[in-house]
Amino acid sequence: MRKSFFARLVAYLVCIVALSPEITETQTSDNSYSKEQINEASKNNIETFGAWENPDGDKIGGGHSYSKMVSHGDFIVQSLDELLDALENAANGQIVYIKDDTVIDLTGQKNVVLPGGVTLASGRNGDSSNGALLYTIQLDTMPLFVTGGENVRITGLRLRGPDQERRTEQLGELMLEGGHRAYYRITNSDGIQALHSGLEVDNCELWGWSHAAIFLKSGATEAHIHHNYIHHNQRSGLGYGVCLDQANALIEANLFDWCRHHIAGTGRPGTSYEACHNIVFEHANGHSFDMHGGKDRSDGTDIAGDSIIIHHNTFFATDVSAFVIRGVPTEKAEIHHNWFLHKDSAAAVKQTNANGNMKVYSNQYTTGRLLKD
Repeated sequence: MRKSFFARLVAYLVCIVALSPEITETQTSDNSYSKEQINEASKNNIETFGAWENPDGDKIGGGHSYSKMVSHGDFIVQSLDELLDALENAANGQIVYIKDDTVIDLTGQKNVVLPGGVTLASGRNGDSSNGALLYTIQLDTMPLFVTGGENVRITGLRLRGPDQERRTEQLGELMLEGGHRAYYRITNSDGIQALHSGLEVDNCELWGWSHAAIFLKSGATEAHIHHNYIHHNQRSGLGYGVCLDQANALIEANLFDWCRHHIAGTGRPGTSYEACHNIVFEHANGHSFDMHGGKDRSDGTDIAGDSIIIHHNTFFATDVSAFVIRGVPTEKAEIHHNWFLHKDSAAAVKQTNANGNMKVYSNQYTTGRLLKD
């Protein structure tokens, strides 16, 4: 049986403390720096590495004592009909709140519109409530939810998809018949698709989505994906926690596990992300963070997105690379102040197909936190 989110988090924090005795004196009891400590470190020019630095004070992955919790709503719902009716009638600035102990089966639903400026919320606090559970068992659910305007927020929910499996053998047989497009010959699912700017997904648990838990498509600029637990999105050849296509996002303070790529970008012009303060657990069937290049798209270029900035993350998954960029970004790729448990930079970070516009510096490596850049 899958361990609870909080049980796993406690186990990993104990592991981190055991691996890093030299910095425990500067830690708070919840294994993250306080705002005061970060400010003091900044004043004294003390460098911090890995996901210890969590400037907003909330726990990585959200849950217990999350400070941006929503606890009320303009619409209070606890059934599918009430949810769909509330979303149809909610206006900009209003909150649709799903009661904390609610379980809603959305099997058969697709493209449920989240109106612009509306917040969909429940009470995931890691103490008295895990938050409402919304789920589907229909493999062909791409997507379940879609933004209908700017500045949508989804917070405090659990969103479970229909497929937690890799399906490696099945897809291998299909690829022999039809090449890489075989990935799409088995129907797919997305949890949330964004087509508009300002999407915020925070303090949620998202798992079981064969394509992506969150898919940011063209038009989805300035997305903020933070303080979530994102796991078991691992379809072979796909399986993304957060996927970006001509979109940009700040992705911070999340816990990632059991995804093929926790963050991936198509690399088409207009695709950028900053990933910081995330913890990547060790289970993986592909490198952790990704940006595709022109060779993947067969468009005759080496372009691999615009800007990729990866800093202050902790990577436990050493059997795979932490970041692979499959071309050259038009602006930059900067990888710094991460803690990689990998043996060195070459094991942690790779640039393939072409070289350029990438800097890797001031990172720590191995369980001994050796500075090798």
